Amino acid sequence: MSARTPVIVVGGGPAGSSTAWHLVRAGAEVLVLDRARFPRDKPCAEYLSPEGSRILAAMGVLETCERAGAQQLTGMAIRAPGGARAQGSFLSQHGFRGFRDRGLALRRTVLDAILLDAARTAGATVIEGEQVTDLVRDARGVVTGVRTLDDAGRRRERRASLVVGADGLRSVIGRRLALTRYARVPRRLAFVTHYRGVDGMTSLGEMHVERDGYAGLASVDGGLTNVAVVAPVSRARAAKGRANDFVAEWIAKRLHLAPRFARAERVSDVRVTGPFAQRARRAWAPGAALVGDAADFFDPFTGEGIYAALRGGELLAPFVLEAIAAASVDRANAALAAYDAARHLAFAGKWQVERLVALAVGSPLIMDRVIARLARRPALTDLIVGVAGDFVPPRSVLSLSFLARLLFSPVEPIPVPLTPES
Repeated sequence: MSARTPVIVVGGGPAGSSTAWHLVRAGAEVLVLDRARFPRDKPCAEYLSPEGSRILAAMGVLETCERAGAQQLTGMAIRAPGGARAQGSFLSQHGFRGFRDRGLALRRTVLDAILLDAARTAGATVIEGEQVTDLVRDARGVVTGVRTLDDAGRRRERRASLVVGADGLRSVIGRRLALTRYARVPRRLAFVTHYRGVDGMTSLGEMHVERDGYAGLASVDGGLTNVAVVAPVSRARAAKGRANDFVAEWIAKRLHLAPRFARAERVSDVRVTGPFAQRARRAWAPGAALVGDAADFFDPFTGEGIYAALRGGELLAPFVLEAIAAASVDRANAALAAYDAARHLAFAGKWQVERLVALAVGSPLIMDRVIARLARRPALTDLIVGVAGDFVPPRSVLSLSFLARLLFSPVEPIPVPLTPES
């Protein structure tokens, strides 16, 4: 392979910006293409875990995000369908510490523009308003570039030493390479919007699990609250063409949530994303690699999407450098296969936790029992929240000892609720 042509990164979101930034800083020539023009909105929980701040700091944008009004999140509160409530903190006595003791919440319109600008400032060439429609391959099937269509209707081919698909849940790159597939369960859609004036918001992110889905609430910049309602596809069909009303009706039916929205104002249209549960059978093909949601997206409950995107770009970059410097296609493929192995090593534990959480969320009986026990064992809740914060190793909650502590250990004092309950 040759480094005479740029690495083309398809997608200018967190995964693409992180990949581009890390590649450029290592000396690669990088071209970032995105069909949108920034700033642009993106349906997302807009939560960055404590470890996400480590990568923001490395990219030199942590202070920029905080000056933009990013809200500080100190932990998470979870309410089960039957009303049991547990809450955990990032700062705890379990012995694990993250890069910071708090997470951040910042609207994607703000965050993505900051990250893309960081990649541009580092030396990446960024072209907005140009959509990748297909891949260019040589006679051996190796990806050698992309075909694009800009927003003026012009078509062109761009050559690349390697193509990185950082183009999200419905990745064009993943589909063209026949790498991505959807799992049968869980099949959920997320309805995301922002409200102003939601009563009782604190420094905790909130998850409200119901028998027909769940809702996440978190304070973000501008005095707003990110509200994400996640529902099974079967129930979400009723929202077709009326997403705004669907969210309003969903909230109004919850006696513990409706009073908090009585004086609140929705300030953005509801945006829909999903279905979830997508995974690539592998995150590479000759001449190409996938990163971020394009490679894996299971369920937003643990809120790790932005961190996984940033970390994925950081993880991928050295393997891309090795691939484009390789003397043969076989050696380049070996480098990309090594990336896939490293990605599994980095994320496999979290994937297991996500699947267990999805099982619990889909079973009100299980969720009620687990949250009732966690409410009496705050130290265990802190461990789970630390895993969601990406600084507690997933093995800490995937062990038999954790299960034994959950089921049989003496109870601790119940913490004072930090959010109102009606």
